[in-house]
Amino acid sequence: MATKTEQKYIEGIGRRKEAVSRVRITPSKKFEVKINDKSLVDYFDTKELQKIVVASFEDIEGINEKFSVSVHVKGGGIKSQAESIRLGSARALVKFNEELRKDLKKLGYLKRDPRVKERKKFGLKKARKSAQWSKR
Repeated sequence: MATKTEQKYIEGIGRRKEAVSRVRITPSKKFEVKINDKSLVDYFDTKELQKIVVASFEDIEGINEKFSVSVHVKGGGIKSQAESIRLGSARALVKFNEELRKDLKKLGYLKRDPRVKERKKFGLKKARKSAQWSKR
């Protein structure tokens, strides 16, 4: 069994809707993010999504080290993937340093968003949409 000093990376799993991400953080000389073997800017083209992904690293002051972040993500939409990466990286940071838990929890990065798509009911067109009512 590997001890904490022998381990090369720390892994965290994040989920949101149908998106599942496996985030691995490794202490490094400079901060870089690779998502499915693409850079952060290539994978997430909007600034908003890029900000969501790196939020758990930038929004807390307790991190002195730089990390190399490697992510494998699948399923869901692009926003769900970004939010699942944020959860996975926050969980990995807590494994790295337990003292960061309080700050990450206060920011809401350790809570999995439980909202998912509601299932379709029989007799209806969608989950709640019914057929158009006609008087005659």
